[in-house]
Amino acid sequence: MSAGRQAGIGLHISSLPGPHGIGDIADSSLAFLDTLVEMDMSVWQFLPTGPTAYGDSPYQPLSAFAGNAMLIGLTPLVDLGLLDVGDLEPLEGLPRDFVDFGRLIPAKRALLKKVAERFSSRASHGLVADYENFLHQHGDPWLNDYALFRVLKTLHDERPWPEWEKRFVHRETAALEEVKRDHWKALDCTRITQFLFWTQWQELRAEATRKGICLFGDMPIYIALDSVDAWSHPEMLLIDRDGVPSEVAGVPPDYFSEDGQLWGNPIYDWPYHERTGYRWWIERMKHATSLNDLVRIDHFRGFESFWSVPFGSKTARAGQWVPGPGDGLFEALKRALGSLPIVAEDLGVITPEVDKLRLDHGMPGMVVLQFEVGDPEFDIATVGKNSVCYTGTHDNDTTVGWFLGTGEDTRTPKEKVSMQKCALEATGGTPETIHLDMIRLAFSSEAALAVAPMQDYLGLGSEARLNIPGTTLNNWRWRVNENQLNPGLVESVRGMVQDSSRNGQKTLNSAA
Repeated sequence: MSAGRQAGIGLHISSLPGPHGIGDIADSSLAFLDTLVEMDMSVWQFLPTGPTAYGDSPYQPLSAFAGNAMLIGLTPLVDLGLLDVGDLEPLEGLPRDFVDFGRLIPAKRALLKKVAERFSSRASHGLVADYENFLHQHGDPWLNDYALFRVLKTLHDERPWPEWEKRFVHRETAALEEVKRDHWKALDCTRITQFLFWTQWQELRAEATRKGICLFGDMPIYIALDSVDAWSHPEMLLIDRDGVPSEVAGVPPDYFSEDGQLWGNPIYDWPYHERTGYRWWIERMKHATSLNDLVRIDHFRGFESFWSVPFGSKTARAGQWVPGPGDGLFEALKRALGSLPIVAEDLGVITPEVDKLRLDHGMPGMVVLQFEVGDPEFDIATVGKNSVCYTGTHDNDTTVGWFLGTGEDTRTPKEKVSMQKCALEATGGTPETIHLDMIRLAFSSEAALAVAPMQDYLGLGSEARLNIPGTTLNNWRWRVNENQLNPGLVESVRGMVQDSSRNGQKTLNSAA
């Protein structure tokens, strides 16, 4: 990680304020960049930006390359003449304090379909040449397959691809040509929508660069079985031609779960990837770094060894540790891309072998204070420079919620009191200011980057929690209110950043 101590905010794009039911990568994001500048912040961390499906989880995207159309800004499309102001009215009635995905998705899809139709019928928007260049650059690598995949999912009532007609499951040439012939308008709609996402994102990144803001993205290590990547490249996974896995991913039993966690994602055929020189991974990382300055890879330990569970198992207990690609993958990535702007998510039980893999390739790890300050032996001085220090992450409760506990808290009253006592001793603060005290503690560390979720800067409780792992309902919905991003908050955050000397410009764009 590059020299310099920086501060950041964790806030997913969907959680930004705005009038159209969800935060977007246009007006919402551009306005937030201005807020970050006023706060003296230099890093903005957000979740994966791929298209979501069941459960609305950013960590189970339908594509490792496509963008989430729900994040496209609509006001710029009005400016281009692709929408009328009146077209936005259905979305302006959506809630502003949370994302109502059930109402948002069909309404916004209808608008984007209208946009695509107008885009195809009018040349006045001046984007024809840019669109043709986009098709040339991205068509064969991923875009054309993604368009086919989305049309076929629609034709099969959004069912997972292994449940489609076998001729489509097996990608029979005649069957796919039939879809291309009969549904070309729908295919074009997907391509145009992806072009608009790409165009708006490039404008966002250029503006972030101009303002000295590092865009810190996120990449799940595994892909979803129900994804275009699995459908179009089953050979890179341990699945058969019908899309049935032989092994699936998870983690073993531990203190938090006696049965472990059964994620269900298909396992990579790592010998296949090695034979191809890790070509798909190189393309994936190249694409990720075209969007972001820095990328966190979720479940980094899976590259050293991963928990492989036989498909059909009821729990993760039946799994076993299997060696991952190790050095070979990262050496291939560095040969192709140069330095790797990667942060390794190395939480949980981490072996010396995992630490060695991370350190040998110069990747910062993570320290989450909610997991650390309950230990009376914890010392913030032990947090090293080559790390990112967090108060909590998108999978944690807010700091206030964590400190106070909830009805679903698994801690005993004695454990909670002990944790609270240790946390107050570690921060030197009070129960009323625990959220700010934890941020100051993170900022005081030697970590090159310290990040807190927006909810912690605002001092919000469990009602503002973004995600509860292992559940699929009512996650990823929280949004910050425009009134909460007020001058008082800006002044408070700026003061903490300056007091900790974390107000340097963007330097986190390469690994050490």
